Amino acid sequence: MSTSLKLFPPFRADHIGSLKRPAELLTKRGEFDAGKCTAEDLKPFEDKAINDIVQMQREIGIKSVTDGEFRRHMFFDGVFDNLDGMKYLPDVPLHMFMDYVPDIPAFKKLAVGKGGASFICVGKLKRTKPFYKDQFEYLKSITKPEDHKNIKITVCAPEWFHLRHGPYAYDKKVYAIDEEYFADIAKAYREEIKDLYARGCRNLQFDDPLLAYFCAESMIKGMTEVGVDHEALLNTYVKLYNDCLRDRPADMTIGLHLCRGNFKDGRHFSEGGYDRIAVKLFHEIDVDCYYLEYDTERAGTFAPLKHLPKNKAVILGLITSKFPELENKEDLKKRVHDAAETIAQGDEKRSKEEALNQLCISPQCGFASHAEGNKVSDEDMKKKLALVVETAKEIWTDV
Repeated sequence: MSTSLKLFPPFRADHIGSLKRPAELLTKRGEFDAGKCTAEDLKPFEDKAINDIVQMQREIGIKSVTDGEFRRHMFFDGVFDNLDGMKYLPDVPLHMFMDYVPDIPAFKKLAVGKGGASFICVGKLKRTKPFYKDQFEYLKSITKPEDHKNIKITVCAPEWFHLRHGPYAYDKKVYAIDEEYFADIAKAYREEIKDLYARGCRNLQFDDPLLAYFCAESMIKGMTEVGVDHEALLNTYVKLYNDCLRDRPADMTIGLHLCRGNFKDGRHFSEGGYDRIAVKLFHEIDVDCYYLEYDTERAGTFAPLKHLPKNKAVILGLITSKFPELENKEDLKKRVHDAAETIAQGDEKRSKEEALNQLCISPQCGFASHAEGNKVSDEDMKKKLALVVETAKEIWTDV
């Protein structure tokens, strides 16, 4: 675990990763999904959209470069859909989805008695091909060499399908126990991180809605009712992260975004402050920075930040990506200073200036965790990102 604070990345004015897809790309992807065009036909539309969105980030002043996740359907695409041993099932029986997971009841309601699409482990898990190579290499090809270190690759949470499917996540004839299953997942992540690093990636971010679910009283209650030890399971996931990152390069910034649900019409699934998991989150998971959602009261207060150690950064997600209304800049600046004061008074005493140096700001989540995106226009998104940059410049001098 790094003993010194890493910055640049993350940047004072940052963003989570996904951005609004242009209509032309969505239309062409719809044709591809319907079998009306090939991947080769789709790629030029993706390339143009990515070229444009990278230019937009440059013009606004966002230094953390992403492709907007324009080559994905959902934010979690990339790992398990490319992992040998995982099988896509278009009609997984609903009893194989755990009701205590906060988004599952709504998912089942939409399914109206039918099964749901998902991935289940049916064989030994092996990484036989890269997960994010093409996305990273294309971004390298359209950016300057000095900007390659700023390219951010967002990756799926390693426990994604395990929490959702519980005992049905893998075939017991393949893996007898969770430890065996997770060992092969961690090995695949280590191989991917090593490969991305060799290609020049220095900025990696895990997108994880599931850790935030451990803040939700509804999931804790639901787990307890069916005999799942939530504390033991959280410990298992912390160990999984650290096993994934065991051989991580020292000069690669690893971030962790705790998403609370970012679906159409502003829907969220996780409520409750970070208090319940703060100590484990900040002290036990071997990452350099945390992208935390703080755009609504459901995320709780800044009090958990008192547990933040001096060698880690927090990117405060103060600007909502869900709705078009712009936040008040003065309110944003005050909240950043309030967060710094909380950190300064925390477990490891430090000055407010030192605490402020550990902070950055961003939207609370991406603008399109799913392909359709949130109910904001392209112009709304630009204004939101510009507000992030403008606010940061009025707080810090190293934006």
